[in-house]
Amino acid sequence: MNLISVIITTYNWPAALALCLDSVFAQCDPAFEIIVADDGSSPVNQAQAQACCAKSPVPVHYVHHEDNGFRAGTIRNKAVAASRGDYLLFIDGDCVCPAGFIARHRQLAESGYFVPGNRVLLSQPLTQDVIAKQIPLHRQPLSYFLSLWLQKKINRISAFICLPLGIIRKQQAEKWQKAMTCNLALWKEDFLRVNGFDELFEGWGFEDSDLVIRLIHAGIKRKEGRFAVAVLHLWHPHYDKSKQDLNYQRLMARLAQRDFIAATQGVSQYLE
Repeated sequence: MNLISVIITTYNWPAALALCLDSVFAQCDPAFEIIVADDGSSPVNQAQAQACCAKSPVPVHYVHHEDNGFRAGTIRNKAVAASRGDYLLFIDGDCVCPAGFIARHRQLAESGYFVPGNRVLLSQPLTQDVIAKQIPLHRQPLSYFLSLWLQKKINRISAFICLPLGIIRKQQAEKWQKAMTCNLALWKEDFLRVNGFDELFEGWGFEDSDLVIRLIHAGIKRKEGRFAVAVLHLWHPHYDKSKQDLNYQRLMARLAQRDFIAATQGVSQYLE
């Protein structure tokens, strides 16, 4: 594996995206590109987000579509279609990555596996302070986060511990729960094999779970990224969850259909 395509979703929050991108720009592994997947930001916010990309030390491609509700799966499909790497790393534009994040994902990459990482959640007051002061979280020492945890400003400290784990990482090969696209890596060929995200999942909820379930049905196994690759997730209000129940019902149906692998409406429509 050479080039990794880091796909970062964003929507009308350029201040958070700036923090996210600064942490990605500071990665110790330079062999990656960035695809910003903008799910319909307004012209003003889009311009600010694009300005954040100007200082990137690696190639950046900006993909945007009109605002037609929460369509994270669709914009990620479009971003993958624009990518050049053979390995995909999905994160959200409200997440901050430690300096070794991409390097450790590269070490975990293995044929036949997808790798979900985990996240550390920031409290609302801490997030507001970080945004207001543009605090570079990716440059802070462990003692800084230990202090935040003791003050209950982050939900866990254990995620910062890096452990080898070895074969333990593969013990839940068919677990789909808690594999989220705020921190998920997989081979591009596997993504294309299942036709990417199913765009029938509109509105918030479960488009990432559906992707993972179809990967498992296709024989791609889970390799746990906990205690290796964590992100810091900024607090934000909940998205509109009016379609959550409908998406969950569709997800449960997919879970029972082990022969259903390729998305009905997926990434293939954007490929030449």
